[in-house]
Amino acid sequence: MSETDQLYQYTVPADCDGIRFDRFLATELKDHSRSYIQKLMKEGRASCNGKAGKPSLRLQADDQVVLTVPSLEELAVLPEDIPLDIVYEDQDLILINKGKDMVVHPCPGRYSGTLVNGLLYHCRDGLSGINGVLRPGIVHRIDKDTTGILVVCKNDRAHQSLALQLKEHTITRKYEAIVCNNLREDQGTIDKPIGRSPADRKKMAVNVKNGKRAVTHYRVLSHLNHQYNHIQCQLETGRTHQIRVHMASIGHPLLGDEVYGSSQGRIRLQGQCLHARVLGFVHPGTGRYMEFEAPLPDYFEGLLKKFGR
Repeated sequence: MSETDQLYQYTVPADCDGIRFDRFLATELKDHSRSYIQKLMKEGRASCNGKAGKPSLRLQADDQVVLTVPSLEELAVLPEDIPLDIVYEDQDLILINKGKDMVVHPCPGRYSGTLVNGLLYHCRDGLSGINGVLRPGIVHRIDKDTTGILVVCKNDRAHQSLALQLKEHTITRKYEAIVCNNLREDQGTIDKPIGRSPADRKKMAVNVKNGKRAVTHYRVLSHLNHQYNHIQCQLETGRTHQIRVHMASIGHPLLGDEVYGSSQGRIRLQGQCLHARVLGFVHPGTGRYMEFEAPLPDYFEGLLKKFGR
């Protein structure tokens, strides 16, 4: 335990007998999200009667519980003056239309040129700290080669609100994609759990052991020369690579997706043809529903013209 870590100690009251460990701590520490507390618990930072406790542990009256919350580390990620396509901004949120080949947050081997580097320059110290020093303000992300809109939080209150909406599946997320092979049905729903592929841990797969439920609703916007389809996908859940994995699982991989599809052949693309078009949510400050849209990027529009939309 560091000298700057915060130590929280509680005696479980009688009216909390039988409560889940993570829920009890989330109720007591209202400045931290339940997901963040669960993360700390998985790191072994929570104990009950002197023993490490899992989030699902049922507490009993008079149990002695302790949680250690680490201090924010010195930020190792540097601000960079990177141009940002800002769709909307206020004191709580900033919405960005992300371009291709931009990683959302730093990761091993890539600590510069990310969206977070640009946000640190633009927002200075005005980003929520819930997700730590490498992902300040980041509530959700999109893949490096996926374009489109995402929301970033400037304070912990906004972050907690958006994280809860994501968990409860109340955020509107509509994507547009070009997929291979002509779809016979104009709309449908894919309800298949997604988890790590046992054959390749860098990939995701459907119907694997310990996979989490994933639901994607899709509809055809236009049939393109009977080889490709321009589709809209609305996410009910938000699993890693969900649209890419789901569409590939029914025989319609995204154009340009060489991870879950086949070679893109003569068409030169930089990754999958996928764009986060619409994002809607209840504003954490005003309580009003707001919806934002990012126009299709030039490369996407060019493909639609090429294929004769």
